[in-house]
Amino acid sequence: MAHALDPYIAEWERGAAGRAAGGPLAPLREEAFRQFLALGFPTTRDEEWRFTSVAPIAERTFMLARRPAGAGSLDVAELALPVDPAAELVFVDGQYAPALSRAGALPPGVRAGSLASALASGNGVVGHLGRVASIAHRPFVALNTAFLDDGAVVEIPAGAVVAQPIHLLFVATGSGEARPPMAHPRMLLVLGANSQAAVIETYAGPAGEPYFTNAVTEVALGENAVLEHYKLQHEGADAFHIGAIHVNAGRSASYASYAISLGGGLVRNDIAAVLDGEGASCALYGLYTADAQRFVDNHTTIDHARPHCGSREIYKGILADRARGVFNGKIIVRPDAQKTDARQTNRALLLSGDAQINTKPQLEIFANDVKCTHGAAVGQLDEDALFYLRSRGLAEASARRMLIQAFASDVLGHLPLEPIRARVGERLQRQLARALPAAA
Repeated sequence: MAHALDPYIAEWERGAAGRAAGGPLAPLREEAFRQFLALGFPTTRDEEWRFTSVAPIAERTFMLARRPAGAGSLDVAELALPVDPAAELVFVDGQYAPALSRAGALPPGVRAGSLASALASGNGVVGHLGRVASIAHRPFVALNTAFLDDGAVVEIPAGAVVAQPIHLLFVATGSGEARPPMAHPRMLLVLGANSQAAVIETYAGPAGEPYFTNAVTEVALGENAVLEHYKLQHEGADAFHIGAIHVNAGRSASYASYAISLGGGLVRNDIAAVLDGEGASCALYGLYTADAQRFVDNHTTIDHARPHCGSREIYKGILADRARGVFNGKIIVRPDAQKTDARQTNRALLLSGDAQINTKPQLEIFANDVKCTHGAAVGQLDEDALFYLRSRGLAEASARRMLIQAFASDVLGHLPLEPIRARVGERLQRQLARALPAAA
């Protein structure tokens, strides 16, 4: 796929004049682009991508998204949170749109703003960039870092508590041109000791237009910090979405991820959390659906690097038609990570005979005083349960929807914000009724 890199080389060379000014991130960008060229796009010969072909991305020619004319007049009301956010930052095709954003009432010392502005002002927090998300052996992280330009910075100082969620909304417009647009937004979330916050990332875009979103989020949690992190992805069916979340949790820090994938044609979500302080904890909850010939891949890694750390993971997928899914969940327990308690559950519901799922739970344990369990199951709707509901007077479509909703509730029920939980449930029901007719 060497020729597939030519458009990226052309985009890199076209931006050479803008990078000539240098800046503190110039060496990081240069090294990242060299790494991307050395790695190239992953293929199914790579173990981490053995079930996921990115040929539909590699074989297309994308161009860096330009700031669209009239971006400030876009109507994003339907994408607003059903709760009042502490702040809402809106990005259009990867670029911050201040006219659409709301500053909100943030506690003293808390910052939520554009990464480009933070870079221009010399904000010291940007020094965390590249420290949590490594570019080694990760071509899409390297690509994002090479074209690192804008995104969001959220900084919560020690002891601060943000009561309302901070919303990061990413809207793709689709260019309608021969070369579809691509965006590489970068998010940096830094929480100081004893701080607490909830951050919601939402990704949306038009139906019927191809575009490529390659997002990377870095999370650094200080001692006793608590973060609830939502990722709500419901982009168009022709969209390509590659997302990576990298977390480093300090002593007694708590990280909870709620990853909901209800859109996109080819989707890959990577979450890698390192529990790097004694007593740290991590919870990963994921729900994904796909129909037609859509493809969704979820790769998770929880690295227990210190003693007395705990992790919980529940991922559930709903696949119909000829859709395909992948789940790869890895738990690593380092030699010094005694008293680890890790549990992982993965379930997939196939609504047609042509839907497929590849699932691979992995445990790598190098300590002896641990509790680690994993379970994986793939199946169809319970015919006995369906018969029971129909015998009680429910129509078949209603009975099927009820069983599917019950299947998803293990994940939805863990979402702490009830309005968000209700919004996701409504969107799931609409998708089942519209896009998954076999389930409706």
